[in-house]
Amino acid sequence: MSSAGGGRGKAKGTKAVSRSAKAGLQFPVGRVARYLKTGKYAERVGGGAPVYLSAVLEYLSAEVLELAGNAARDNKKNRIVPRHIQLAVRNDEELSKMLGSVTIAAGGVLPNIHQNLLPKKSGKGKADIGSASQEF
Repeated sequence: MSSAGGGRGKAKGTKAVSRSAKAGLQFPVGRVARYLKTGKYAERVGGGAPVYLSAVLEYLSAEVLELAGNAARDNKKNRIVPRHIQLAVRNDEELSKMLGSVTIAAGGVLPNIHQNLLPKKSGKGKADIGSASQEF
C-alpha cells in the first residue's frame, strides 16, 4: 500500500496551511477552536464556529485600534496608551454601548464640564429690563 494519492493523511510533499491563512485572518483560528472546546461552552464545536469568532474578534480589534490610533494622532503621540483606547471607545456610540460596563485601567474619563459650571454669557440688549439690581 502506497500513500502517494489514496488513503487518509497528507501527501508527503504538501505544505501545511493554517486555518487562519485559509480564512484570510490574522487571529488564530486553531487557538480559538481550542478555547471553545476546553471552555465547555457546548458539547461539540462545529468547524465554522472558530473561523467566524476569529473574524469577529479581528474586526472589533481593528476597529478599536483604528479609532485609538486616531486619538493618539490627535494628541500628537506615536504610541497608543490606555487613555487613547478609552477616548476612542467612549466617543464611539456603538463601542461605548458594547463596552458600557467595562473599566479600562489608566483610561481616565472623558473631558466634560457641566453647563451650570460654565461662565454665563453676558447678553447685551434686553438684559437691563429684568435686572434685579436696586438702583433708584
